[in-house]
Amino acid sequence: MNILTRRAFTLGILAGTPLLAACGNGVGSDGAAKIDARVDSTLSHMYSTYPNTRQLAEKSTGMLVMPVVTQAGLGLGGGFGRGALRINDVTVDYYSATKGSIGLQIGAQQFAHVLFFMTDDALQNFRRSSGWVAGADVGYAFNDYGENLRADTTTASSPIVAVIFGQAGAMIGASVEGMKYTRIIP
Repeated sequence: MNILTRRAFTLGILAGTPLLAACGNGVGSDGAAKIDARVDSTLSHMYSTYPNTRQLAEKSTGMLVMPVVTQAGLGLGGGFGRGALRINDVTVDYYSATKGSIGLQIGAQQFAHVLFFMTDDALQNFRRSSGWVAGADVGYAFNDYGENLRADTTTASSPIVAVIFGQAGAMIGASVEGMKYTRIIP
């Protein structure tokens, strides 16, 4: 049996301190500027490719823009991305998106998505929560064959509308999945 002395414990803590110091909290880094630049680029692409999204943006009380979410799966799957919450075209918070899935699936893909908060309640519930999981309250808008964004009456009356675009890669199969959004300091 190995007994840990106070001296060994103290030396272990001192030796581990430089490793822990390397794990910064993001304050003073350029992570926020990088995310904002990607968000600006993503919104510019979305507005030029799908002009109808401008109307959604004008009617919304806020938008969570995730420029790139990368996901992969082989039976079990996961994904990750970082983005920004914008209210009146101003970034107010940064978020990460973590995605998990299980089922018959194989492949990898990347995509961008924007959550449009259509009511003040939906936006406030999102901002107050410690970690928000996309669920039944989200309506989805999809590309139709003419490359125009289409939202039906279900999505038009939803408190949150998700627009998914810019897919690259291939994921095939059937799975159950969920996505959790968590506030971060980039």
